[in-house]
Amino acid sequence: MLLYIHGFNSSPLSDKGVVTAQYLAKHYPELNFHQPQLPSDPKEAMTLLSAEVESAIKAGEKLAYIGSSLGGYFASYLAETYGGKAVLINPAVTPFELFDDFIGPQYNPYTDEHYQVLPEHKEQVATFNTEVILNPDRFLVLLQSGDEVLDYRQAVKKYHCCQLIIQPGGDHSFVGYDKQMQSICQFLFS
Repeated sequence: MLLYIHGFNSSPLSDKGVVTAQYLAKHYPELNFHQPQLPSDPKEAMTLLSAEVESAIKAGEKLAYIGSSLGGYFASYLAETYGGKAVLINPAVTPFELFDDFIGPQYNPYTDEHYQVLPEHKEQVATFNTEVILNPDRFLVLLQSGDEVLDYRQAVKKYHCCQLIIQPGGDHSFVGYDKQMQSICQFLFS
């Protein structure tokens, strides 16, 4: 099973989500691919993701994840907790440190959802922190230095022992993501 995990205020309908789904449908049509819309509540999001992973484990499937931004943070937790390989795209390293800037009303343009980020969401997200990567062989981390949302150097520091691809420039969306799909799949499925 491959679980695609979108970021904060995003959706499977984001550019990366659509590119991933189209590539996998063409090149890996037999793959059990899940791309859920995550609830805005972090605890509910992790409950949903964990249920997907536990279902795959019961079915005897290998685990793989692609996580973008906050989804990369969640993918790190899942890969370290349950096993499997993870590709992280401009992952959030300590997103709970950024939550104060987002407390209050939010709008997700992909889902047309209006919701609230609450102070307790910061604490919920912090419970999924993997301070130290214990299984670096499980991770491929793609970073662009021009990320305007997250400081890519934090990810370099955290994932220094993992396979890293660091590109100059770009942005938080990871410019040229579609050109990485073959390498991503080689890492996840080899």
